[in-house]
Amino acid sequence: MTPPLLDNKNSAAPSVFVASALLREARRQKGLAAASVPAVCILDPDGDIVRRLKATGQAQRADDWPCYHTELYKFALGKREAGIIGCAVGAPFAVLVAEELFACGCDLLINLTSAGQITPAGKPPYFDVIDRALRDEGTSYHYAAPSQFSEADPDLVARAVRALADSGVTAMAGASWTTDAPFRETADAIAAARAKGILAVEMEAAALYAFARAANRKVLCLAHVTNTMAIAEQDFEKGEADGTVDALRVLEAIALTSRES
Repeated sequence: MTPPLLDNKNSAAPSVFVASALLREARRQKGLAAASVPAVCILDPDGDIVRRLKATGQAQRADDWPCYHTELYKFALGKREAGIIGCAVGAPFAVLVAEELFACGCDLLINLTSAGQITPAGKPPYFDVIDRALRDEGTSYHYAAPSQFSEADPDLVARAVRALADSGVTAMAGASWTTDAPFRETADAIAAARAKGILAVEMEAAALYAFARAANRKVLCLAHVTNTMAIAEQDFEKGEADGTVDALRVLEAIALTSRES
């Protein structure tokens, strides 16, 4: 028996339900005029960056954002305006919001999430520019035929790596493991991921990259490697201001490179 996840899937077929139609109805119900989001938008699954920006008065809520499930905030990222959405955790939620952001004018979407260390590449915290992601989740299979990995746009990865090197932030490019079930990271599964050369485990990248390829959109996923899955005490230390100081430096450096494309 073919499992439902793989049955009746044709990634080339158009969807009946599309983000633009949902947003049209949301605007009608909420009495909102159509409005564009900033060209650069960020998904902040942990929510730490959004909380920091709000607490310091640097972010303003976008009242014209029509999404039923999230709030969009705008803030100055270097010399440009960016949009940011917090707590869109996991592959299905991240891709739902990504579809809506691109339907509203987003040009580059950056997902920056904390991640668990699989193959040690230094002492956490540090950043991994995800160049491919193991597809151990469900959403990517609705956007692309089965394969082991979802691949990032190599040009976006190369630009990000150069930008981060210039900014002085500790970062590297490498593979991640995307899972829907963080509390099912067994010893065997971790060993298998490590054998594939995977650096970190997170919850969104494989799906976001499959969506990006299918829809011809620019998406870059970053893992902020902050923990060893709590197998030791005093884990999950992200750095200054819950890691937001370094995270904003990373985002500003990468956003600057988007002006070149």
